[in-house]
Amino acid sequence: MSPDAQKPVVLSFSGLDPTGGAGIQADIEAISAQGVHTAPIVTALTVQDTHNVKSFQSINADIIIQQARAVLEDMPVTAIKIGMLGNIEIAQAVHSILNDYPQLPVIFDPVLAGGGGGKLAQQSLVDAIKLLIMPLSYIVTPNTLEARQLAKESDNHEAAAMELLDMGADYILLTGTHAKTKDVQHSLFSNNRLIETFTYARLPNEFHGSGCTLASAIAGLIAQGNEPVSAIHTALDYTYKTLQQAQHLGMGQLIPNRFYWAK
Repeated sequence: MSPDAQKPVVLSFSGLDPTGGAGIQADIEAISAQGVHTAPIVTALTVQDTHNVKSFQSINADIIIQQARAVLEDMPVTAIKIGMLGNIEIAQAVHSILNDYPQLPVIFDPVLAGGGGGKLAQQSLVDAIKLLIMPLSYIVTPNTLEARQLAKESDNHEAAAMELLDMGADYILLTGTHAKTKDVQHSLFSNNRLIETFTYARLPNEFHGSGCTLASAIAGLIAQGNEPVSAIHTALDYTYKTLQQAQHLGMGQLIPNRFYWAK
């Protein structure tokens, strides 16, 4: 990139995790690792460790709107990444931003629970997500547990993915870390069909922030103009490497090493 070239920017809505394993710090690191700048907007302050989320406090929705508009009117944002929303008011606030910038691709990681199972979304927020965020999303990256919460068809993963596509998203990347399979299979759906499956050897540990890392890496690559399937494949490879070299920084789940090449 020449000195005069504008670096792409991803606007990221996410919660603050004080361990630095998930949430907005994971977004910043994973997006930066793709060579892209992150404009971070915190949606909630969480109390959590590497085991689980204990509690959280949502940020005022008006402040979130003001921050987003200030960034969008000033910086060359080329993609939006959404993680934890926290409550209905924030979902409505983010919806209003997405409506005003329909040209920006939205990568949505539907964070409904912490890695240890702690609840981060009431049913009313899940309903708001289905109505307000899913129809405006380009790529959505639910794990199988999140897909079950979002879709009425919860027993059949492929049927659930089709239902999520019907909500309006262009691509559903259904991640398979929670499925009880020997290897981990991630399935990409679009145009009412399964278009590709990505298979990785299952790693022995549990990880804190892997979903945030994947969605943010996809956002960073999409922000640079990469084609979706290629961006998803590259982001999956990158995320897998961060997990292979994850670090046991706390007493719970391992934290992905998003700058695994740096010394």
